[in-house]
Amino acid sequence: MLWVLVLGPLLLAILVYLAGRRCGRAALTLGASLGMLATLLLALVAVMGDWQGAYRWSETLVLSLELSSAGRLFAVMVPLVALPIIAYAGVHDLPRRDDHHRTTAGGARLLALLVAFVGAMQLLVLANDLLTLLIAWELIGACSWALISQRWGEVAVARDAAHAFLTTRFGDLGLYIAAAAVFAGTGSFGYTDLAALDGGLKHVAVAGIVLAAAAKSAQLPFSAWLFAAMSGPIPVSALLHAATLVAAGLYLLARLQPALATVAWFAPVVIATGLATALAGGVVGALQGHAKKLLAASTSAQYGLMWLAVGVGFPGVALVHFVAHSFLKAGLFLATGIAERQTGSYTLADMRLGRRLPGIAIATAVMALALAGLAPMGFAWSKEQVVAAAGQQGAWLALLVALTGGLSALYATRFQWLAYGRATRRESSGLPDAPSPSTVERVTLMALAAATLLLSLLWWPAAQAWLTGALALSLPQSHPWQLVVSLILVVLGIAAGVMLARRPEQAVRGWQALAANWFGLPVLAQGIATRVNALGHALARIDDAVVDAGLRATARLARWLARHHAREGESLAEELPRSLSRLVDEGGRWARQAQSGQTHHYYTGIAAGLVIILLMLVIGVAL
Repeated sequence: MLWVLVLGPLLLAILVYLAGRRCGRAALTLGASLGMLATLLLALVAVMGDWQGAYRWSETLVLSLELSSAGRLFAVMVPLVALPIIAYAGVHDLPRRDDHHRTTAGGARLLALLVAFVGAMQLLVLANDLLTLLIAWELIGACSWALISQRWGEVAVARDAAHAFLTTRFGDLGLYIAAAAVFAGTGSFGYTDLAALDGGLKHVAVAGIVLAAAAKSAQLPFSAWLFAAMSGPIPVSALLHAATLVAAGLYLLARLQPALATVAWFAPVVIATGLATALAGGVVGALQGHAKKLLAASTSAQYGLMWLAVGVGFPGVALVHFVAHSFLKAGLFLATGIAERQTGSYTLADMRLGRRLPGIAIATAVMALALAGLAPMGFAWSKEQVVAAAGQQGAWLALLVALTGGLSALYATRFQWLAYGRATRRESSGLPDAPSPSTVERVTLMALAAATLLLSLLWWPAAQAWLTGALALSLPQSHPWQLVVSLILVVLGIAAGVMLARRPEQAVRGWQALAANWFGLPVLAQGIATRVNALGHALARIDDAVVDAGLRATARLARWLARHHAREGESLAEELPRSLSRLVDEGGRWARQAQSGQTHHYYTGIAAGLVIILLMLVIGVAL
């Protein structure tokens, strides 16, 4: 039955695309949204009914689906977050062309890809073996490339889509290596087989999984690909950063954490990677002047905190932080799309739309305050749980995580102040004329803001008790000093964000510009890609000069022999079959002579054969 959650969105995506030539924008949006609502309801029924699913490909290969604790959460969260994003996409982000047919076709393609992405993600979170996971991993990679390159006619968009695709593809090699290691050690691909591995194969499998997860979750040194992904439309960025592509790496670690944690180096590597990404992403976001890139840096930083929670042994805390992050980050991206439509730019310094769009500004402020980690927002509670989990390893780690919270408060405040701060009347009059946001855009944004507010209930002990029971998770023991220090750093971060927002021009000078662009990682990646490309050309020249030259020389020799030794060649061609025929005849006569019918002859042959076999074994052992 679980296959319905996967095949339903995939089939719906085909129908939406085909209907794009006949239906209008409103009908397409309504159909896609209703289909996503149906997917959400089916996911809820599946979770309550404990559905299963399997497809036997062969005697050895089986594609199996199962609702794990993490899978139940993701199976509901993916369509729940995708629903408002798809509705928003249907009325907001369509190709800006005058031709109605092209516009409708472009909108149908975007909606179809968004729906298909949900189906691929459902396959990923329900997979119960590495083979099924690999299929889903490839599907979300292909869908993400197609979504980022939605405006494929623009050269920069195609280049950025290729950059994001190739970076994540490099990490995907780790998953192939992990699957091969598990199959080599156990003869199967099941997640339980991963836990049964030991020795070198276990280390290889865990290393491959960590590599694949790091690339998908935009952890260092792969973080910069999220900036390239910003070339996609706003709904694409919202879906990828909230509950799908970037979340895939976190899900994989949280789902397999019990098996992965048996390797001694796993926890230190995951903790170090997550902490480094959280700190670096906080700095990048604090100095970023591009609205979408600021939110992208924030995504890397927050997933870094989730990685850290998994590394210290609390994957459930990472999942709760994921839920809180999904709602607010999807809403902030949608608010950014509305701001860009009003100003024609993603530059934060050009916005300040609080006076023009007060309702949108209030909804955005709710989500920005949550991102800042200000109590009593639910996101603040989950962040404090990460701090407490880090404290289980040492006070120093808890302090560093609290520092990342201060950086979050800084860039969240700066985003809100510049994007939806209250401008003067003179500044407001300088903004270009633009239509007001549609009702659907307002409703979807308000819904995500309401969900963010609703999560404030997590501070209520009864809600915490229900959460731990529903998700079967354990919460770390916290200390009052951790909460006090964390809140002080949040307040300091908000104050620093206001000061920095008042002088936005200071964020793009000197070393700050380098830091805002991931400390030169894109340049380094481009340099490596250039050198790899040059190496490929050099190998191609060697192939032409050496390998092809040898083949050409062999061909010339064959032609010369054909011209000058045709008769000898014919004789050789005729004599070879005759010789083989004579050899077969002689062998047959010898075999018939050996069948004398006398028992002692047979015993003699068996004894000789045994002696030969023993000699071969002795020689093999000696070697």
